[in-house]
Amino acid sequence: MPKDLKKNTSKVIPKPKKDRFQTEQQQTKSPKVSHKVEQEAEKKADQKKKEKSPGFPAQHQKKQPGSEDEMEPEPLSTPIAAPARLLEGKTVIITGGDSGIGKAVALLFASHGANICVVYLNENTDAAKTQQQIEDLGAKSLFLSGDITDQSFCKSAVEQALSHFSGIDILINNAGVQYPKDNPEDITSEQLIKTFSTNVFAAFYFVTAALPYLKKGSCIINTTSVTAYRGSKSLVDYAATKGALVAFTRSLSSALIKRQIRVNAVAPGPIWTPLIVASFSKEKVSKFGTDVPMGRAGQPQEVAPCYLFLATDQSSYMTGQVLHPNGGEIVGG
Repeated sequence: MPKDLKKNTSKVIPKPKKDRFQTEQQQTKSPKVSHKVEQEAEKKADQKKKEKSPGFPAQHQKKQPGSEDEMEPEPLSTPIAAPARLLEGKTVIITGGDSGIGKAVALLFASHGANICVVYLNENTDAAKTQQQIEDLGAKSLFLSGDITDQSFCKSAVEQALSHFSGIDILINNAGVQYPKDNPEDITSEQLIKTFSTNVFAAFYFVTAALPYLKKGSCIINTTSVTAYRGSKSLVDYAATKGALVAFTRSLSSALIKRQIRVNAVAPGPIWTPLIVASFSKEKVSKFGTDVPMGRAGQPQEVAPCYLFLATDQSSYMTGQVLHPNGGEIVGG
């Protein structure tokens, strides 16, 4: 026993000394317990931090449009719900339908009984996986690999879909590329041509190829972007193509309204797709989507229902319009 405690056995020990002594005694008796408590507290704090963090692991892919199979985590694209089969027997062509938003749309449409024709570039691993998932849903599918900037390929894809399914009811122009540049003067003519050819010209190619076969009640849906409305300082050319698609959607809807073919668009905000990890640096990917009001990026499965709505008679009084699943950004139009 400490000396000062012996000396004060007949006296009241001063409270400060008693408290200090007890604290020291507790620390001496249970260092393991105390350390364990600290570890548990740190573990819980780390877990809470992870749960609150809306970002993604830092990652980057060198080739566009990127591979979903290599993403961590993989985008969520399975249908959120399929209460009724709203597209039974209808055929849809989806460009860029092997991954990301296009894949989520393909799976959702398949769950509603549609025949699915997916047009993709060369991401064969993603395509094979998506095709298997479509077949698991009991739907028929046709996957066509090729370059949509080639008008002859687009025409051939439409003809193959017609031959395989005996008709086309829905066309979704979804494929796209983006090449971020901090300075507009760094955008080369080659990049400009590539971006417009993929994002805009291909949509024209597919529309002109499919129109002779689209009938009353058919529809066209274009994928534009929130950048068409608020702009993007690092995606000047990309935002310009998406703005062009908005104008294309509105103009085409007017041109086809007498044929009773509806034309609408979807303008997603930050959505977790392969194009993101193939476009941005690891650092930007880790913070992707955190700057929108909802504080996180969206998942493809959260966007797909917009396309389903526009493809069915539930939106029969809508044409020339744009839906905005963008995490809460307020935009005009």
